Formats: sequence, C-alpha cells, structure tokens
Amino acid sequence: MQEGIGETPIFLVFIPFGLAIYAAFTNTATIEQAKQTMTEQKKIIEEQKEIIDSINYAKRLQNALPPSIELINSNLPHNFIYYQPKDIVAADCTGHGVPGAMVSVMCSGALTRTINELHITQPHLILSKTRELILETFAKNNEEVKDGMDISLLCIDKKNKIAFWSGANNPLWYLQNKKVVEIKPDKQPIGKTDKPLPFTTHKIDFNEETTFYLFNDGLPDQFGGLKGKKYKYKQMQELLLQNCHLSLNEQKQKLHKSFMDWKGKLEQVDDVCVMGIRV
Repeated sequence: MQEGIGETPIFLVFIPFGLAIYAAFTNTATIEQAKQTMTEQKKIIEEQKEIIDSINYAKRLQNALPPSIELINSNLPHNFIYYQPKDIVAADCTGHGVPGAMVSVMCSGALTRTINELHITQPHLILSKTRELILETFAKNNEEVKDGMDISLLCIDKKNKIAFWSGANNPLWYLQNKKVVEIKPDKQPIGKTDKPLPFTTHKIDFNEETTFYLFNDGLPDQFGGLKGKKYKYKQMQELLLQNCHLSLNEQKQKLHKSFMDWKGKLEQVDDVCVMGIRV
C-alpha cells in the first residue's frame, strides 16, 4: 500500500506538465494562424482600397466630361438636376459601374464630336451621327458589341421661344397650363439595333410658364413601397404635377424624398437622373 501511494503523485505531476506542453504548442499554432489570417485580411483590404481609389479617380474623370453646373446655370438659370447614381461611376448606358462608365465615356465623346467638330445642330441628325460614330468604334472589335446609350436631347431657341427635341428610348415631358404633355421617343438606342431607323425631331412652342423634364428610367423602374412594386411613370408624373407651383429646387427635393421613401431599404436598381428646365 505504501508503494502504491508513492506512485500516485508522480502520475499527477506529469499530467498537468503534459497539458502545459500541449497548450503551449496549441497557443503557438493559434497565434501563427491568427497572424496568417490577419496578413491575408490586410492584403484583401489593401487590394480593395486600391480598387476603390481607382474607381473614385475614374469618377473624377467622368465628372469632368459633362458641362459644369456653373456653365449650365449661366445659360439656364432656372433648372434642377437630380442625380442619384447606383454606383460610384455610372451613366444611362448599357450596364452599371465601370462597364457602364466606359460606354458612357465613349458615347459622350461621340456626342461631343458630332456637335463641336462636325457642327451638326438638329437633334435627330445629332443622334443619328452619334450612333454612326459609336458603331464605327465598336466595329473595330471582332466581337459583336450591343452596348449603347439612351438619351433625351433638347435644343432651345430662347429668342423665338421654340424648342426642338429628339429622344432615343427616353421620352420628354413638358408642363404647360398645368398639364403634362408627353412626347414619345424613337424606340431605339444610340447603338446597335436590329432595325435602325432615322431619329425624329419634334418642335415645341413654349412660354415663360413652360417647364421641360428630361429623365431616364431609373426612378420609374425603382422597386419599393408597401408591396415592393415599381414606382412607375404615372406616379412620377403626378408628383411633378402636384409640385409644379414650387421652385425647381423645391421640386428636386420632393423628387429625392419620394424616391428615398419609396426605395426604403431595398437596393437601388438603376441610376436616377431627372432634369427640370424653365426657360
């Protein structure tokens, strides 16, 4: 009995010692694994930061393409532009984000060249020539490219109070005598289409009370509300009509609130752009 009792403490001493060694190895392995995980996460964060920095720089380049707000205000003092992009870089072209921005840069270049270099001023001819230039660019690629742009193009003759408008997939609304008038667009994009047709120019006589609205389909196509349905054009038209007595800046705020309230926590589905002009 005495010999058995003497062996017991030796056995009990080695158990905690073994556990301590096992724990040490385990802690070391855990620390190394944690270090490796942190290194990998740091690398991912740095890569993401580089991507975001590149996209933000692309946004600055894209923002340099359209005319400045100061230039717009100097020519059209009574206006608002409500712009709510889905991504950091965006435009109403095929796709979103970087792909959409690349197409928009191409389309913007063709549009600028048509007006500034070729001196074409009639809206339907501007759209036709822009489409031609874009298709020439795409033709350099061996693969078939069906990207393009929707547009609403308004030319205003202030002196004679006449406006000329052409649209590719996007309509024009103008509010006159407390009534919204819609001019439908040509149902074809600025890009490749199966049956390309000449674009149409519409002539509009306006007065001091006339307000023009140019927009894309971003707001009408947004899902939301109590049932998660589309906002739709009718609701947008009713909103503009209800607030036509307000200043253009106040109308812009109403549009923004209506859009955000409708969207709620749902994802934004498209870029939103609405422009109001009172000449």
